[in-house]
Amino acid sequence: MDTEQGEQESATALRGQVVAVPETRQLDILVELLANRGATVRRVPLVSILDAPDAQPIEAWLHDFIATPPDYLIVLTGEGLRRLLGFAQRAGCEAEFIEALRQVCKICRGPKPGRALKEIGLKPDMLGKAPTTPGIIEALQELRLEGKRVAVQLYGEEPNLLLMDYLQGRAAIGIAVAPYVYAPRADEDKVLELIEALAGGEITMMTFTSQPQYSRLLEVAKRHHKEELLHEGLARVHVAAIGPVVGEQLRGAGVEVAVMPESLFFMKPMVTELVKLVRRSNP
Repeated sequence: MDTEQGEQESATALRGQVVAVPETRQLDILVELLANRGATVRRVPLVSILDAPDAQPIEAWLHDFIATPPDYLIVLTGEGLRRLLGFAQRAGCEAEFIEALRQVCKICRGPKPGRALKEIGLKPDMLGKAPTTPGIIEALQELRLEGKRVAVQLYGEEPNLLLMDYLQGRAAIGIAVAPYVYAPRADEDKVLELIEALAGGEITMMTFTSQPQYSRLLEVAKRHHKEELLHEGLARVHVAAIGPVVGEQLRGAGVEVAVMPESLFFMKPMVTELVKLVRRSNP
């Protein structure tokens, strides 16, 4: 196959597919990837990400981090690190925070936090064995943690009791910070329209890139007594999960996950898996 033919096939690989894309900070990137392959994209505003509303505990955590850098920092999300840097900048201590980061062993859940570190000239010292909390815990088993101060950047308002309880069980001193929250942003009428469209066969695929997306969708469905209709609709479409954390959430809720990247949990690999699915269905 020559290059021109390959480009033409790529541009039509998802022709005829109508893909529902929930709100995400990288929404435009995902929409472009899908549209460039011929898909019709239906944007669904579900959640947005905001700074934690109370800056005081974040700033206190930053000042403590700078004054007495911990032994380890667990970075669970790139978004979280960028939010911390934003708080540090507004508090006038960004340079000091970055310098303290240089002194700390930085353990990243996956590649996205690593990319956020790279933006400030740093890199991870360790990665989780998988981009999940259990993957982080598996990596921590190789370390001596007794009496060590372990800072943990949480995602959203999820306290991550699995990780914090593990640190306590290893006699480590866990110091958590939650620099952002997931805020409902949806016009509920639009979410209800999506549920109806899923059940009515207007949509052929739906992507999920974070746990709060499905949680918000289910929350609205329950409030309007359309939970059964939502599950019927999701059963009619090909559902794509960006990675194992989202995939496990969906499967746990009884949603069949048609595709999920095997190793690189980003937008483009997820779209590539959707293209492969269509090609398998239409050889």
